Amino acid sequence: MTTTSAPRTRTDRKLLALAAAADRRLAAPMAGFFDLATIREAVDDLTTAFAPLGRVQHTVAAKACGLAPLLQFLGGLGIDAEVASPGETAVAEAAGLRGPRLVLDSPAKTTAELAHALAEGTAVNADNFQELARLDALVGATPPRSVLGLRINPQVGAGRIGDTSTATAASKFGIPLRDDGNRARLREAFARRPWLTRLHVHVGSQGCPPELMAEGVAAVHELAEEINAAAGYRQVTSLDLGGGLPVDFTSDEPGPGYAGYAATLLARVPELADGRYAFVTEFGRSLLAKSGFLVSAVEYTKVAGGRHIAVTHAGAQVAARTVLQPEHWPLRIGAFDAAGVPKTGPEVPQDVAGPLCFAGDLLARERPLPLLEPGDLVVAHDTGAYYFGAHYAYNTLPRPAVYGFTVSPRGDVEFAPLRRAQTLAELVTDAGGEFLGAHPGA
Repeated sequence: MTTTSAPRTRTDRKLLALAAAADRRLAAPMAGFFDLATIREAVDDLTTAFAPLGRVQHTVAAKACGLAPLLQFLGGLGIDAEVASPGETAVAEAAGLRGPRLVLDSPAKTTAELAHALAEGTAVNADNFQELARLDALVGATPPRSVLGLRINPQVGAGRIGDTSTATAASKFGIPLRDDGNRARLREAFARRPWLTRLHVHVGSQGCPPELMAEGVAAVHELAEEINAAAGYRQVTSLDLGGGLPVDFTSDEPGPGYAGYAATLLARVPELADGRYAFVTEFGRSLLAKSGFLVSAVEYTKVAGGRHIAVTHAGAQVAARTVLQPEHWPLRIGAFDAAGVPKTGPEVPQDVAGPLCFAGDLLARERPLPLLEPGDLVVAHDTGAYYFGAHYAYNTLPRPAVYGFTVSPRGDVEFAPLRRAQTLAELVTDAGGEFLGAHPGA
């Protein structure tokens, strides 16, 4: 899967792809799409912005959209993967990202996961002191091939969204740096384990400003300097900076941007550019969100209590956060006709409803749009991360197909399947169909 020259803007490419998808009925009744050129642009922005830091391993947070062909495409652009479950690990490895091209983060790693990572040479960030004791038993006397580190909670506070803020005083993630006695315990942990060579920090994601993220990095850099001074040599050789750069979901602009974040980091900790440490990044949403969009057909429309409602196939199964917490996760919605042409006309406040069986399954509420009709298409913009790649199986609805696309300089659109739509037979199997008749008393 490759990209071609794409001199057009992201909006131009999206409009061409929408028309082509409508013509080929790829979104009947719903599908997700990735503009591969936009992903390439994001990768270029990232690598350019962090170049002043020297040695940087960039990874994509697989949880953002862990489709194997997408990870393979990113791998071809030099982006490795951060994984946080056995499933994410298996998908990334199948995509060709193995061993040192993976970073394993999770607060609940099993002994089997840790053993697999060590056998593969996968980097591991231990979440807590108990996990560190498990690593002691697995490492033994043989120096590991894996880079091993500890995740630190710098306890610098929450961003705008509490649920995605991971550096609060009582966060479930990492070793709380400011809790009584922990700083000394951390220095001792490294002194007893020369194979510990990395510190990891992740302050949070959407809703955390770059300045707050930089405070977390500063705290971990200071701790690394303390550990190295106590050791008498540079035991900590790398810092995993996590990810979390927020995205602007209210406009077509990306948000703070990598260049701005890198500048904020260097302004707060100028020593990051002195070449003494290597770095890891774990961006997901900021790499992928703007490249993706979700397309659904309007199945029916109605008026209830004076409100216009368009019933579509896109609801909480592909946009759980937007449906359940619309104040934190709003999406821009576009109205298109059946041919993929933008609708015009007076805007009317409308609810864009999903198919799930609860009243709050609304992708948008009272959103001013040209009046939608059955057969029209609605587009949920900026959904390349944590949307159609993170399916919620309510109502046993199938996972939608996902396509990557490229646009030639002439405007020709080529689609590549990244995931086919889940079949009804596969849904039956997932629902235990293979065990029908096998229960006692059958």
